[in-house]
Amino acid sequence: MKVIEIFKSLQGEGREQGKICTFIRLAGCNLRCAWCDTSYAWEGGTELRDREILAAVEREGSRLICITGGEPLLQAEEVARLAQTLHVRGYSVGIETNGTIDFRSIQPYAAVCMDVKCPSSGETSNLELLSCITEKDDVKFVVKDNRDLAYMEEVLARHTVPGETIVTPVQGSNVQQIAGYVLDHDLPVRFQVQLHKIIGVR
Repeated sequence: MKVIEIFKSLQGEGREQGKICTFIRLAGCNLRCAWCDTSYAWEGGTELRDREILAAVEREGSRLICITGGEPLLQAEEVARLAQTLHVRGYSVGIETNGTIDFRSIQPYAAVCMDVKCPSSGETSNLELLSCITEKDDVKFVVKDNRDLAYMEEVLARHTVPGETIVTPVQGSNVQQIAGYVLDHDLPVRFQVQLHKIIGVR
């Protein structure tokens, strides 16, 4: 499996925000979002066997795992195998995906956070995958402006999402304006800034 890095930090977003978490960042991405903050993971990486990844995870010590990227499901078969192994060993596993690749093979072993791409990203997700979201999963909208927020409203009006819906402002956007929109429109979402960037950890 092509791995960029394995490290321990505080989970900066999602329903596990604020908890100590071990991140497994995989290499490769099929999108090029305009505001991507992990472009160093678009390519490259080091080939690691499962046992090497598991050893690194054990050294970090956290029982909460986040598999991220890049787009981790470009290595879907390997990720499903790793997630299953971690799950069997008692780890709580989450995976962050851009919503372009079917994630159902992962769901028995990991909670999915589907990042629905908004207009400002310059990319699009496969909205049909929203029908696969369960109560243990999350849907995230990274928003820059009112256009993104209006798009999110349209998506939520057309798709029932049983899991948690999270709104996260793009770094450098007008956070107060986005929060105001959420309040004024009484949106059924969790507004969340990226904690790890505020406190200065990766």
